[in-house]
Amino acid sequence: GMGGGGRRSLDELIDQTIPASIRLQRPMKMDDPICENEILDTLHNIASKNKIWRSYIGMGYYNCSVPPAIMRNLLENAGWVTQYTPYQPEVSQGRLESLLNYQTMVCDITGMDVANASLLDEGTAAAEAMQLCHRHSKRRKFCVDVRCHPQTIAVVQTRANYTGVIIELKLPHEMDFHGKDVSGVLFQYPDTEGKIEDFTELVERAHQSGTLVCCATDLLALCILRPPGEFGVDVALGSSQRFGVPLCYGGPHAAFFSVKENLVRMMPGRMVGVTRDANGKEVYRLALQTREQHIRRDKATSNICTAQALLANMAAMFGVYHGSNGLKHLARRVHNATLILAEGLKRAGHKLHHELFFDTLKITCGCAVKEVLDKAAQRQINLRIYGDGTLGVSLDETVTEKDLDDLLWIFGCESSAVSRISVKNIHSYLLAPFYYHSETNIVRYMKRLENKDISLVHSMIPLGSCTMKLNSSSELIPITWKEFANIHPFVPLDQAQGYQKLFRELERDLCEITGYDKISFQPNSGAQGEYTGLAAIKAYLSAKGERHRSVCLIPKSAHGTNPASAQMAGMKIQPVEVDKNGSIDIAHLKAMVDKHKENLAAIMITYPSTNGVFEEAISDVCDLIHKHGGQVYLDGANMNAQVGLCRPGDYGSDVSHLNLHKTFCIPHGGGGPGMGPIGVKKHLAPYLPSHPVIELHLDRDACPLGTVSAAPWGSSAILPISWAYIKMMGGKGLKHASEIAILNANYMAKRLEKHYKVLFRGARGYVAHEFILDTRPFKKTANIEAVDVAKRLQDYGFHAPTMSWPVAGTLMIEPTESEDKAELDRFCDAMISIRQEIAEIEEGRMDSRINPLKMSPHTLTCIVSSSWDRPYSREVAAFPLPFVKPDSKFWPTIARIDDIYGDQHLVCTCPPMEVYESPFSEQKRASS
Repeated sequence: GMGGGGRRSLDELIDQTIPASIRLQRPMKMDDPICENEILDTLHNIASKNKIWRSYIGMGYYNCSVPPAIMRNLLENAGWVTQYTPYQPEVSQGRLESLLNYQTMVCDITGMDVANASLLDEGTAAAEAMQLCHRHSKRRKFCVDVRCHPQTIAVVQTRANYTGVIIELKLPHEMDFHGKDVSGVLFQYPDTEGKIEDFTELVERAHQSGTLVCCATDLLALCILRPPGEFGVDVALGSSQRFGVPLCYGGPHAAFFSVKENLVRMMPGRMVGVTRDANGKEVYRLALQTREQHIRRDKATSNICTAQALLANMAAMFGVYHGSNGLKHLARRVHNATLILAEGLKRAGHKLHHELFFDTLKITCGCAVKEVLDKAAQRQINLRIYGDGTLGVSLDETVTEKDLDDLLWIFGCESSAVSRISVKNIHSYLLAPFYYHSETNIVRYMKRLENKDISLVHSMIPLGSCTMKLNSSSELIPITWKEFANIHPFVPLDQAQGYQKLFRELERDLCEITGYDKISFQPNSGAQGEYTGLAAIKAYLSAKGERHRSVCLIPKSAHGTNPASAQMAGMKIQPVEVDKNGSIDIAHLKAMVDKHKENLAAIMITYPSTNGVFEEAISDVCDLIHKHGGQVYLDGANMNAQVGLCRPGDYGSDVSHLNLHKTFCIPHGGGGPGMGPIGVKKHLAPYLPSHPVIELHLDRDACPLGTVSAAPWGSSAILPISWAYIKMMGGKGLKHASEIAILNANYMAKRLEKHYKVLFRGARGYVAHEFILDTRPFKKTANIEAVDVAKRLQDYGFHAPTMSWPVAGTLMIEPTESEDKAELDRFCDAMISIRQEIAEIEEGRMDSRINPLKMSPHTLTCIVSSSWDRPYSREVAAFPLPFVKPDSKFWPTIARIDDIYGDQHLVCTCPPMEVYESPFSEQKRASS
């Protein structure tokens, strides 16, 4: 049986689970594993190949000071980084409050009405704004100011190409809205050259013709500039990176996205809202969840399911830490330093392009540019080099008096002391660092929030299709090393040789694991990977003269982001039925392929299927699609059951995205960051993404699909985590992990099958690495639903499995290989105990309305209240099994959430915080 028998029975289990025809018949060719003690030395050797120069390149990426209190107590803390998206608000109030602070801060600084809880990066945020405008009026044209950041323009243009929007690149005075055919306009404020312009007139002209106005902007600049909300823009977006998140060679960073009240229901991404719990207490939750992809599918507002929660929390805490006055002070300091530099440059005979600026100057040199650049290299300084021989300098909050002197020396000017005299109102103290906050308070505040959330430091998180495995400390330590963190994404490649070596090694290993030939690291989330992979297919078909092929077949069991991504890549979705075993209905698939064979572009399949089954016919499905001119997109979400056992590239798939935050150990960060690189077979390689600023090593025959993220390699700084995981595991270890993940799922399914119906199984009766429990029958027998089981699990100290997906009214469980048998047993014991509680209701021994399931979760407040009038004991409520002990119990901090109330009364910014008044509220703290 399961559990006994060691290696031989493990081999048998795998043979019974995965179709023999697709098994990898050899060990993977990988380096020998490196032990945990050596991995940091090995990685340090790679990191040291990165040269850390001072970068004044700007373009949306700026140096900043990460407050050490936030670095250590939030970023380097498993209690903040190992949770998933806050789907269970009763055990997620901490990060929900922090994300609400983020939304409030963004609204206050931009002057907008509502903001979401973050997007992936500034470029994709601009693309989302473009799509919002298109959905709003259905007009085909979208105007973009040529002075937006080049990478932003590229990401917007690429998205437009696939969604049928026509982009017009113009200066504002050239834009004409009279034809009423322009859905929206995007401009940058301050623009990419640093200029500050009054856009009031443009906004009015656009609005007269029913055109929406989007503004890409900078939070630090807005601390002293007039906010976009005041001159009437409809959407304000940008990156919050400079609020205490390092450069990270491009990411991860949290983008922000805020809109006017009337657009709130069209806003992409996640949004935290205020609602009530069962006791009428004001609490937080993700608002409008039902509009998300698994419900709306191809009608969803976007394909975003993960954002950048961890980085948004860092930026929010940076705001809390500095407070409104502190942020204004930082902004003034940056501006003052720029004024001093500008004065020095003018005195030395250089010409500045713009009179009004915040932190960025565009300069025509009064001497040879080469001279300036040579001197810059001597001081190890990077400037922005424009194509026309002009130079750009962007300053930031870390700039010191010495840095200014270096810059002035490079341009052949006198020292800053001389310039300062002639710049009115600048006193030397304004360049001195300024501390305006209490570390004591913020550390306690962060801990108070952290303590409200279940994370992997408490117990297993058995979310199906999420792979909540161990994020080991040794993998996470390097992400804060300065050699990885303090490097601008647009530095010359010879300064980033460490990163380049790491990318090459990770690409080689991922190709060996998947059977693909080439990897692109640009997509910075799983959903971005899906869109990129489908766009690659589209580009490939167009190049072959088969542009008309646009039908994408998607099984009804597919991940909800699939149809949303297919739609973004400009495909028409046709659903395929699933049979009673949870596998693709082959007869229906054949009929659909036949019906659409002239226009068939692709099929999107997940393997093992989202129902937790290795489908026997996978190779036949791939063959069928290829025979009729289509391509196979294999969703990599369930790769954790395949590594070392079978490879998508071998059994017929053309392209996959890999969720590095699932299979390859990047932590989920409470809802992001993630990485979704794609792997492709040779014929799709020429179409992989490019970048407008940095030359990617594309082959000579490359005809790239465009640009999908703002940074060339997406969220580069989290790739060392996956690199380290793969290197420490080695080929054998990775294969063993997949086997144990499958064993653990089958062990749990076996223990639970006597109590619940296990919904789908493979041909020989086994499940893959996850399985579905059917809780639907209890609705009739006991008036109990999946949500009641999910909330009751919180009383046992567990986060619920995935609820109502892929089958409504069920629970999907994925244990991963990281959990030991004792923990699996505790979870099974909890589920069995809950089944017995349901039986008591079924047998009439427990009230069908007032019972431990319907009243769950039970908070400490409820347990200690002096009036306990329920037909079950406080012990049953709070300590239902022996392993739930008073000294170690995790207490849900609120009673059950009221979702319906929250969606009817949308409130997405916060009342003043409890620590001290919200630093963004009107009553600013006295500057004592």
